[in-house]
Amino acid sequence: MEMLVIDKHSTIISRYLKIREQSLNLVAPLSEADAQLQSMPDASPAKWHLAHTTWFFETFILCSFLKGYKRFNETYNYLYNSYYNGIGEQYPRAQRGLISRPSLGEIVSYREFVDAAIQSLFEQMDDLNDSSIKDLSGLLELGLNHEQQHQELLLTDIKHAFFHNPLYPSYSASSFTPSSNTTPELSWLPIQSGLVPVGYDGDAFVFDNERPEHSVYIHDFSIASRLVTNGEYAEFIASGGYQNPDFWLADGWAWLQQRLSQNHNAHPLYWVKQKEQWFEFTLAGLLPLNDYQAVTHINYYEANAYANWLGVRLPTEFEWEAATRQMGARPFVSDDMSNIALHTSIASRSDSSSPFLQAFGNVWQWTTSGYGAYPGFSPFSGVAGEYNGKFMSNQNVLRGGSCVTPIGHTRETYRNFFYAHQQWQFTGIRLAK
Repeated sequence: MEMLVIDKHSTIISRYLKIREQSLNLVAPLSEADAQLQSMPDASPAKWHLAHTTWFFETFILCSFLKGYKRFNETYNYLYNSYYNGIGEQYPRAQRGLISRPSLGEIVSYREFVDAAIQSLFEQMDDLNDSSIKDLSGLLELGLNHEQQHQELLLTDIKHAFFHNPLYPSYSASSFTPSSNTTPELSWLPIQSGLVPVGYDGDAFVFDNERPEHSVYIHDFSIASRLVTNGEYAEFIASGGYQNPDFWLADGWAWLQQRLSQNHNAHPLYWVKQKEQWFEFTLAGLLPLNDYQAVTHINYYEANAYANWLGVRLPTEFEWEAATRQMGARPFVSDDMSNIALHTSIASRSDSSSPFLQAFGNVWQWTTSGYGAYPGFSPFSGVAGEYNGKFMSNQNVLRGGSCVTPIGHTRETYRNFFYAHQQWQFTGIRLAK
């Protein structure tokens, strides 16, 4: 983690307050009952996300750097520790929805207590030596990026919970009106072979799994100019793609058969068919399926089967990164942290100076790359070393960020990772050949 210069005039203070405020803004549309929901073990209640991100600042920063600090509630160290074995025991993940108390109001009070203590710490910076300031700076930046990760999880988790309500409630009143009723024809962008740099080698913050920069050889290949759409994926369904084992990995076919045995239908997670018409559940409720928007909530098995059906493939994570560099694709940057789309968009050439459309901020794009360490990988120091490295097993890397990824949080080297069967995140398909 790179050092930040923190003083009483540092922009990091205002950034801290903005990111913390954004989390509360995301919970504002929710009732106490909504914030309590946990629809499956992979998801967490919105209230838990608010508390856990606060626990992170309290545990990693205040307990170490603020003299005389006493925890808001000692029991919270057990309730809101996610997976840090070096810190202590954790409340069972699958049972987080049973934590009815503390109330949402008490969690907000907890956040206010910790935020006030963090600001007190900022005012005492002159009492810290250079080494402590460097350590504090790195942990503070990690904590802010960690909170942004949980902002995205909060939205995906509440969407999954609302979907299980037959009323199909809306999180947001946004209508998601598409900017157009068509999409550019998919084209194949040639990417040159050679030794290419991947990973990050700069001064800004990145996660430990993005370092170090190193060289990888890629062969000539082509990558799709845009994401796969709902309409295109519907053709796969109509052609019997979910009934033909030839397109599926063995594990994927086994996953699909288990789903069917549990009376789940063969289509993307949030698609609903009513009177022979497809609808899609969104954060604005149930809407008619838009054929031109990027298909999302597709797991790796489905993405791979779709590519096989077309006779093409998915890219590796290094091919994806090389393509963004060669094609000059860049993520959208804004100071408005509330400017998130909440749903996938339609590809438009007018929205990008690069031919590599929808590279960022639409859906997380599956790659065939297994999640592992880069050559020379070094985890964050101290207890924060448990942040990423311990999960480098049996997962696939995804790139690009989604429509609910906080603005400014993603970049070309960002590596997300999920298990092949998981669908509840905003994951989609970019093809290669």
